[in-house]
Amino acid sequence: MGRLTEAEAAGGGASAARSAGTPPAPLPSTFTSPGCAATMASSEEDGTNGGASEAGEEREATGKRRRLGLLATPGSSLYNIAMTRGCSLFGWMVLGIAMVRFYMEKGTHKGLYKSIQKTLKFFQTFALLEIVHCLIGIVPTSVLVAGVQVSSRIFMVWLVTHSIKPIQNEESVVLFLVAWTVTEITRYSFYTFSLLNHLPYFIKWARYNFFIILYPVGVVGELLTIHAALPYVKKTGMFSIRLPNKYNVSFDYYYFLLITMASYIPLFPQLYFHMLRQRRKVLLGEVIVEKDD
Repeated sequence: MGRLTEAEAAGGGASAARSAGTPPAPLPSTFTSPGCAATMASSEEDGTNGGASEAGEEREATGKRRRLGLLATPGSSLYNIAMTRGCSLFGWMVLGIAMVRFYMEKGTHKGLYKSIQKTLKFFQTFALLEIVHCLIGIVPTSVLVAGVQVSSRIFMVWLVTHSIKPIQNEESVVLFLVAWTVTEITRYSFYTFSLLNHLPYFIKWARYNFFIILYPVGVVGELLTIHAALPYVKKTGMFSIRLPNKYNVSFDYYYFLLITMASYIPLFPQLYFHMLRQRRKVLLGEVIVEKDD
């Protein structure tokens, strides 16, 4: 309000000077921020009064608070990413510890899947949020890479291992469980420490070296598990739709599994060579804008 009083006084002085035939005295220069100056200038050009100027300043301040809120509020995308990855890291570490404890106590892999299945199902399904983050653009991740990896694992957990209980004690199940667990602990450690701007070199090195062995091991475990499920699926006809039916549609889950196994041939190399390219860029020290794979 102090500025308005001075302006009115100056305006009154200028009017008196013009009526007396003398040139008006220049106004004293005052410092204003660029935002306030722009608001005041637009107010003068539009012929509005000082109240509109204050309203414009208030709207600009509100807009700035909203923009800052994108990074500062619990509902922000950064907060959601941090929480998602922190929870995922915690979950996979719990899963890894449970697997080690089970084997040390029982001395066998039989019964392992049953003992950790609830934790596995929850945190692997939780990974669907990664695809959502890609689709809405809050992380610069390839939707194809994230989609293939997450959907294939959810398929393995729910539609193969969970649904076909006779295969749960197969050694191939342990194979992909170990590969998944070590891979995810390494990957989410990399993401979490990166968000904290404190990334140990060993975590970075492990992220771009462990996958060279773990990815093929995981794929072999998945394929062997699907192969072990084929006789049971063919015998029981589970998830299959036979003709005739009122919808005139048929579906054979046995052949669907065969097609799924064949799809690894074109899809796995894309994921694997993508990681090899990222490894060359990151570990060779090139300056890159790295995508969140």
